[in-house]
Amino acid sequence: MKSCAVSLTTAAVAFGDEAKKMAEGKASRESEEESVSLTVEEREALGGMDSRLFGFVRLHEDGARTKTLLGKAVRCYESLILKAEGKVESDFFCQLGHFNLLLEDYSKALSAYQRYYSLQADYWKNAAFLYGLGLVYFYYNAFHWAIKAFQDVLYVDPSFCRAKEIHLRLGLMFKVNTDYKSSLKHFQLALIDCNPCTLSNAEIQFHIAHLYETQRKYHSAKEAYEQLLQTENLPAQVKATVLQQLGWMHHNMDLVGDKATKESYAIQYLQKSLEADPNSGQSWYFLGRCYSSIGKVQDAFISYRQSIDKSEASADTWCSIGVLYQQQNQPMDALQAYICAVQLDHGHAAAWMDLGTLYESCNQPQDAIKCYLNAARSKRCSNTSTLAARIKFLQAQLCNLPQSSLQNKTKLLPSIEEAWSLPIPAELTSRQGAMNTAQQNGSDNWNGGQSLSHHPVQQVYSLCLTPQKLQHLEQLRANRDNLNPAQKHQLEQLESQFVLMQQMRHKEVAQGLHKSQSSCLSGPNEEQPLFSTGSAQYHQATSTGIKKANEHLTLPSNSVPQGDADSHLSCHTATSGGQQGIMFTKESKPSKNRSLVPETSRHTGDTSNGCADVKGLSNHVHQLIADAVSSPNHGDSPNLLIADNPQLSALLIGKANGNVGTGTCDKVNNIHPAVHTKTDHSVASSPSSAISTATPSPKSTEQRSINSVTSLNSPHSGLHTVNGEGLGKSQSSTKVDLPLASHRSTSQILPSMSVSICPSSTEVLKACRNPGKNGLSNSCILLDKCPPPRPPTSPYPPLPKDKLNPPTPSIYLENKRDAFFPPLHQFCTNPKNPVTVIRGLAGALKLDLGLFSTKTLVEANNEHMVEVRTQLLQPADENWDPTGTKKIWRCESNRSHTTIAKYAQYQASSFQESLREENEKRTQHKDHSDNESTSSENSGRRRKGPFKTIKFGTNIDLSDNKKWKLQLHELTKLPAFARVVSAGNLLTHVGHTILGMNTVQLYMKVPGSRTPGHQENNNFCSVNINIGPGDCEWFVVPEDYWGVLNDFCEKNNLNFLMSSWWPNLEDLYEANVPVYRFIQRPGDLVWINAGTVHWVQAVGWCNNIAWNVGPLTACQYKLAVERYEWNKLKSVKSPVPMVHLSWNMARNIKVSDPKLFEMIKYCLLKILKQYQTLREALVAAGKEVIWHGRTNDEPAHYCSICEVEVFNLLFVTNESNTQKTYIVHCHDCARKTSKSLENFVVLEQYKMEDLIQVYDQFTLALSLSSSS
Repeated sequence: MKSCAVSLTTAAVAFGDEAKKMAEGKASRESEEESVSLTVEEREALGGMDSRLFGFVRLHEDGARTKTLLGKAVRCYESLILKAEGKVESDFFCQLGHFNLLLEDYSKALSAYQRYYSLQADYWKNAAFLYGLGLVYFYYNAFHWAIKAFQDVLYVDPSFCRAKEIHLRLGLMFKVNTDYKSSLKHFQLALIDCNPCTLSNAEIQFHIAHLYETQRKYHSAKEAYEQLLQTENLPAQVKATVLQQLGWMHHNMDLVGDKATKESYAIQYLQKSLEADPNSGQSWYFLGRCYSSIGKVQDAFISYRQSIDKSEASADTWCSIGVLYQQQNQPMDALQAYICAVQLDHGHAAAWMDLGTLYESCNQPQDAIKCYLNAARSKRCSNTSTLAARIKFLQAQLCNLPQSSLQNKTKLLPSIEEAWSLPIPAELTSRQGAMNTAQQNGSDNWNGGQSLSHHPVQQVYSLCLTPQKLQHLEQLRANRDNLNPAQKHQLEQLESQFVLMQQMRHKEVAQGLHKSQSSCLSGPNEEQPLFSTGSAQYHQATSTGIKKANEHLTLPSNSVPQGDADSHLSCHTATSGGQQGIMFTKESKPSKNRSLVPETSRHTGDTSNGCADVKGLSNHVHQLIADAVSSPNHGDSPNLLIADNPQLSALLIGKANGNVGTGTCDKVNNIHPAVHTKTDHSVASSPSSAISTATPSPKSTEQRSINSVTSLNSPHSGLHTVNGEGLGKSQSSTKVDLPLASHRSTSQILPSMSVSICPSSTEVLKACRNPGKNGLSNSCILLDKCPPPRPPTSPYPPLPKDKLNPPTPSIYLENKRDAFFPPLHQFCTNPKNPVTVIRGLAGALKLDLGLFSTKTLVEANNEHMVEVRTQLLQPADENWDPTGTKKIWRCESNRSHTTIAKYAQYQASSFQESLREENEKRTQHKDHSDNESTSSENSGRRRKGPFKTIKFGTNIDLSDNKKWKLQLHELTKLPAFARVVSAGNLLTHVGHTILGMNTVQLYMKVPGSRTPGHQENNNFCSVNINIGPGDCEWFVVPEDYWGVLNDFCEKNNLNFLMSSWWPNLEDLYEANVPVYRFIQRPGDLVWINAGTVHWVQAVGWCNNIAWNVGPLTACQYKLAVERYEWNKLKSVKSPVPMVHLSWNMARNIKVSDPKLFEMIKYCLLKILKQYQTLREALVAAGKEVIWHGRTNDEPAHYCSICEVEVFNLLFVTNESNTQKTYIVHCHDCARKTSKSLENFVVLEQYKMEDLIQVYDQFTLALSLSSSS
């Protein structure tokens, strides 16, 4: 593995020589040269410093010397680069990036990493560079790119020494992205690693427990929390946080017990939490909620006041205070509290709804409507349909009232505009606490060093907008798209004044608090900070305003749903938002606060769809900050928005962009090479990719001076994006156009034949006699010189719009001869045909499909297990969220199990119910045949829910030949290329069962049952036959476009491989993605070619059978290996063990296709080298390799930890070896668990002589055409 540190000494010496040369004849500058020169001792000290020390090197107190040394090294390198006009070795920039990263100067680190990327063609071999780059992205909350960088590190170097830090961060990011399965996997991978980490195992266990809570698996979470409390020497802050979570769960979640008992437990847990950490404002807030729910108003007020006194006031707290005031019939105090809440968080839907309810109760419907409209605009509002109905009702009331009565009516409360701009009462500003002063001082850096001056109250509010101006501002905003230039200028002025007014008001709120329980309290400033963009040149780059207010990392969590709105006045109210900061400190770690749980949104109603921004995830895992993540309490994908810290200054840009205005930075320079590598003709990446695909060569880049260092930014990626999903620009933002950095030449996934596959096994083994570091090499079966795999870009040039609905390739069979005609096989496997429909197959082959009918299945095995997916019945080809308000890609379903007999009963009852509904519709149609508008209105209402639930019987295993003998025998009538078992089917040569792939699976459907979008496992082909009696509708996208769909999934916070998603056809049309759409009738066979993306829905009641096939072609093998490597990159298990399969193919098959032969032979070469190298390293280390052998039909083995395939050498724990359970580990996971492998036994399944024989005897066979 390449490391920058290796070249540091050389670079430092070169710097010394260069400095001496430049110093000759320049006496006037000798003192300056001496001041930036490095001594031999300093060079040696710097030699081992790179990104791997991040979080482990102390820069304060006793680490001051290290900080000074790093600062000096940065000055030296910058000086040399400047004098050399940028023409230095690329490693200079990489090491400079490392030094700046260790100094936590992230903008300069990013700039240096950018330069290294542009100069170094094989940058991806440098794990330390990728890790440092991932840390920088993580700091700026550019999770999409941080994930890619970290995954690349683990791919190119699975034994990377900071793998535990990477898994921890990946766990956090996937948790934020709501990919909970991936998050749990990475947390568990971090937990088993015995290497040092910036979080303790107790804290990682806490995150796993909190992940269960986020998923609403409350009982699992409760068990995990309680188990964590039993840990010996549990740190006080961890204990306090665990107790806090348990307390809130008892108050808010669906746990066993009556309400009184649960509230009692909740209060006890929270009180114990406060004993461990009396300064937790979040615990005080939760305690206030508990007291409020049982009617202890006095205690609730005291708790809320304590929460604010701890400087953790939030919109949630103010909203709760408003509710208490309203319950106590103090409407003016309630109004002020609600105003505080919505000014702290303008998108706090619950506060807006509660405020609307307050205005309604005071008979002020106009103000109530405005509040409800603001609530409906919030992305955290889930009950928009209820709000819309309420707004419509109030508007109707207003229309019926005479205008004079509205004008003459006395208002009990100020209007919303008046309340918004009224000065805060004097008693609220009477207290200037020391804690607030400290907080203000701590926020100076957060505000970029530009703190607002303290103005008197009168002066502050002289800047306030009048109600008339506020109303005018709203009107201009509503018509933003239709404004003329003068109106746009006026809108900008009003918005600037509005922002300033809010800043001043919030600053005053943060300074003044009143202890009286009857007064309206105030909260801290939650405004986004301002910052400025610095110089365009690297050596002048500064990091002004780069530090955050609280440099501690918060593990973002989800808001936890409130069971019922016990503290709210209206039944439709939902509250969300809220923060939680739990800081942890360890003397052995850098002396900064760290947060165990992220800020958790807790003030949530049962209908909340809350989602707050995560502002500023810092890079130290023990220093994480976030406000809140989305609530798990909704059916579709949470609209998670991660707001990045906007203080990204001094990014590198070229001379042409040297003058950059001050403003909010909406983009982070993305240099990670995560572009797709399928085509060399692409000129731009897909929407969520951030780099184009035509990079200047390193040579041409080297010729540039330092003043024109390329900034590798893209308009499609940004600081304000999560997985490509933009957050929208700040009102005060200044657009900065930076030059694009494009991707260098694309590389093929499988080897080019520039690498010889001709050496004999003797030559291969001879080359492996000198093991590398640790005696290891990575386990990928790609070329050593190939970068990590990338999805393909969309084919170029794009198809015209009239070609996006192509006709489906279809073949009609008339007789058995047609089915066995060789060109049929060739047509189906032709890569140009992504799908083929073979019509009339059952009739031509006289297949008895009745054997797979529901009636026959029940008679044969009525108690056979059926997996059931409960889904929402969606309209036509669309996919709506559960409320029916917007189209989404995510399609959730709940998993359960039943039997064939019970599902058959459901299928029949569903049919009978449909008949009744159809008869009712006919009757209604006769009664209203002349009323077309009514029919249209009903249709629209049905289209948008609420949706009926249906059950889909899926993955029914028909592999047992004893149970399903008749059914499986009937399928032997199929032509050989489509059979389950065939010599020409690669899956037959796996040698063991892979359920659903080389066995038959059955699907039992009712109308609307959906199979979400996917590619087949390892990109194998598939065969699907519709049994009937109803039809199925298919949607198919060619393999070339899977990268585009992967991008769409990432934009929608979905995992392309693991999530359930249903594409929006409108999105695909706009992206120029062709979609084949067709109906599969009973008896039709659908052949899905290798890598084809598809999704299916049942039109009627029907059953289907399906299995996978692997044609013996180079295309199939290539795509299978590509997906095998992509799965490894994404930490997803490959169902097909390609290494095991490749050796079996070499044993069993004579290959005449040169391309296929070369790929298989190369795979064998790689595995043989890796096996020999690892075995010799183990023997050299004194580790005994024990012969174990292999039984017939024994499945291939996978690592029980990371799920990669393990071939030949199995690392099993001593305990499992003794018990003959054989829990297998890969070498990397075994070493992470036990560095010396003392707890492991190494078992060998194949003799070297056997593998050598297979390798040498696998030769290219002569084809029939060449032999003739």
